[in-house]
Amino acid sequence: MFLTNLTLTNYRNYDYETLNFGEGVNVILGENAQGKTNMMEAIYVLAMAKSHRTSNDKDLIRWNEEYAKIEGRAEKRSGSLTLELLISKKGKRARCNHIEQQRLSQYVGHLNVVMFAPEDLNLVKGSPQVRRRFVDMEIGQVSPVYIHDLSQYQKLLQQRNHYLKMMQAHKQSDEAVLDVLTEQLVLLAAKITLRRRQFLSLLEQWAMPIHYEISRGAERLCIRYEPSVDVSEKAELSRIVEAYSETFAAMREREVQRGTTLVGPHRDDIAFFVNGKNVQTFGSQGQQRTTALAVKLAELELIFSELGDYPILLLDDVLSELDDFRQTHLLDAIRKKVQTFVTTTSIDGIKHDIIQEAAIYRVHSGSITAPS
Repeated sequence: MFLTNLTLTNYRNYDYETLNFGEGVNVILGENAQGKTNMMEAIYVLAMAKSHRTSNDKDLIRWNEEYAKIEGRAEKRSGSLTLELLISKKGKRARCNHIEQQRLSQYVGHLNVVMFAPEDLNLVKGSPQVRRRFVDMEIGQVSPVYIHDLSQYQKLLQQRNHYLKMMQAHKQSDEAVLDVLTEQLVLLAAKITLRRRQFLSLLEQWAMPIHYEISRGAERLCIRYEPSVDVSEKAELSRIVEAYSETFAAMREREVQRGTTLVGPHRDDIAFFVNGKNVQTFGSQGQQRTTALAVKLAELELIFSELGDYPILLLDDVLSELDDFRQTHLLDAIRKKVQTFVTTTSIDGIKHDIIQEAAIYRVHSGSITAPS
């Protein structure tokens, strides 16, 4: 899979820009605050229908404009694909091969990307929210059903929390309403928990040998899913439903007192272990970075195994954060099989022939000069 063309209209600091790309490595070169990351973000948004940098879509629209538009053309194993995403103050509209998508969950997954930015180095040591978001975004690329279930869960969670707050304030007392909301939430929570566990099991299978190689055979990586309910790692959906039902029943009084839902996928976490020790707590910065790199490279292989196409890799100012050995390992891993976009202020410090052979696009003040 590779992106052949990208057109931006009123996107961030871009007025209008249209570019063609090669199948290999494309370097976006320029000083800070010129638009490199905006360009990278646009590719991500075209694929995922949301930004990795902001939850406010209005931030994506150029100052004093009414809308932003991202258009792209991609080549996949199954054929050519055209994508269009219109972002306005009223919301988002998405088209795939010129056909409007009724739901964004139907749109996401047509174009697959893996983003690796400096903040992704916080995947291991950051908050549980960072890890949950990572898992949700990656599963969503290979499972549209998961996006739908997650969206429904979040809506129900909001309704249930609102009702719990009303009960806490003694403005509502009908427990039958809470029962209905809980019953609906339980099934969605169980489905999400099961799918996350399956995904992380696959991710671990791909990440373990990659991590072992990067650590030069010195370390073994394990990834552990830590759901907020007590279920065995092999529990089926029906048992997970039972576990949630039992937990909610036991927590009912506390939830009313607190006015919020205390268990569910929104409180899950993921733990990374190297040689049996939790990397977040006991790992060195080098071990944390090796783990993050192994996980990102594993994503590429997992998506390929699921879909038969490698995703597009977005390396946003991350090469300078890696030492020469990890940098070389990353670039060797993607050679001639993954279309890659790299943003950087300089290529001088990147000691790899893949960069010397790359197409160089120069960015200055929201304008891009393509290679001649």
